[in-house]
Amino acid sequence: GIQPHVTIYHFDLPQSLQDEYNGLLSPRFIDDYTAYAEACFKSFGDRVKHWVTVNEPNIETIGGLDSGVLPPQRCSHPFGNCTRGDSTTEPYIAAHHLLLAHASAVSLYRAKYQATQRGQIGITLLGWWHEPATDSSEDAAAATRMNDFHIGWFMHPLVYGDYPAVMRSRVGARLPDFTAEQSKKLPGSFDFAGFNHYLVVRARAHDSAFNTKQRDYYADAYAIANPFDDIQEGHLEYAPWALGRLLDHLKLKYGNPPVMIHENGKLERKEKTACCICYPSSRRQADTMNTC
Repeated sequence: GIQPHVTIYHFDLPQSLQDEYNGLLSPRFIDDYTAYAEACFKSFGDRVKHWVTVNEPNIETIGGLDSGVLPPQRCSHPFGNCTRGDSTTEPYIAAHHLLLAHASAVSLYRAKYQATQRGQIGITLLGWWHEPATDSSEDAAAATRMNDFHIGWFMHPLVYGDYPAVMRSRVGARLPDFTAEQSKKLPGSFDFAGFNHYLVVRARAHDSAFNTKQRDYYADAYAIANPFDDIQEGHLEYAPWALGRLLDHLKLKYGNPPVMIHENGKLERKEKTACCICYPSSRRQADTMNTC
């Protein structure tokens, strides 16, 4: 009686495509991903009724191409310790291509498979909820910006056809543009929005981050709100109300879309350099993981 919700792409870019054209940094990824998605629809669509195009693109891009802690481990000084990469531009380029690949796969599924296979298709985002670190108005504004940068980065194009205005103003020319055709294709390109929710992240305004010439995602957001150090140290905040606020935010800002909670639980620190994600329904499996 279990209904599978199948994720087509989950941090698993083939190494051959990374070697051939730098993976997510090339628009060639869009066509290759679409062909792969169609192979999945053809092979498994008679049994799969819930498709997820991409898992957590709003953290794969930051971890992989800004801080460099995730594959393909690209970043630039002082934002990470990598041998190659550009933290100021590459996260935005990769996210742009992931959005277009998602929309391409959804368009294909709806045109060729949805009527006969009678499934649904969506995308799953990481849903950290940002709250102000203090009662100051500056930190309140920083938390609002971070929710736009974190959630709106993908939800805003999928509902309104472009990135949030705060991202356009703060990232400037480093944020890619959508063509007129793409801006028409993106809105509504999901039957549901999936979310993986774990943490409350406290955001603090940071003047120097925005004024520096060395810019990355968090500097553009003019905020200190990077939880990776806290995850490693085990200084994490969980609160049931945070998921409620996330859902209220989606309802008010993005037209009350259908939402699937695809992950929810607690990050447990196993050792100084390792942690695991514990899913309430599969603790045994989670305990076998040695990285987060």
